[in-house]
Amino acid sequence: MTLVNVKPSEEFEFLNGQGHVLLIACGALAREIVDLIEVNRWKAFDVACLPAKWHNTPQYIVPGIREKIRANKGRYKSIFVLYGDCGTGGLLDKLLEEEGVERIPGPHCYAFFSGNDAFKAKEDDDITSFFLTDYLARHFDKLIWSGMGLDRHPELLPMYFGNYKKVVYIAQTRDEDLARRAMAAAKRIGLDYEYRFVGYGELADEMKTRA
Repeated sequence: MTLVNVKPSEEFEFLNGQGHVLLIACGALAREIVDLIEVNRWKAFDVACLPAKWHNTPQYIVPGIREKIRANKGRYKSIFVLYGDCGTGGLLDKLLEEEGVERIPGPHCYAFFSGNDAFKAKEDDDITSFFLTDYLARHFDKLIWSGMGLDRHPELLPMYFGNYKKVVYIAQTRDEDLARRAMAAAKRIGLDYEYRFVGYGELADEMKTRA
């Protein structure tokens, strides 16, 4: 596999030709997934990523995953989904139960990167926090600022972010440039800023058990 600069609008696949486990993942996780595969030299996986921009339109997630599962079910020993519920309101889990496919536990990537138990323990404190991952810090302008229309309608800023108090950047890597970008994003939307290094969290653990 080759690491690429994943764009928010892209749908793409990483195929090593040897994989017997298909990972169906959000494009926002692609860089981390490929990093883990390359660092650990895992040969078991092929990866199909759906567009990260669906963070803003979660109604596309379930149909997209259904299509990927049904197109590939006979080609792989197993399929594993690397998505949280991600705003599908339980519909993703209903689909996966029907298809006999499992997913990584957690409501969204912020939880399984942080560790679901650790995330839940801070749930009350973080109820007014807006989370950024490495990917979202890297693509804030494209995915959040432009993706939510704030470049064209800045007057919408209070409607989108008026109930938040801070941006929490949960970092997968120790990258000073991304930390600066996350801090700038917080300033841009008028929120306090907090940095937490969490690494790959349960994403790495779940992949390891299936490698």
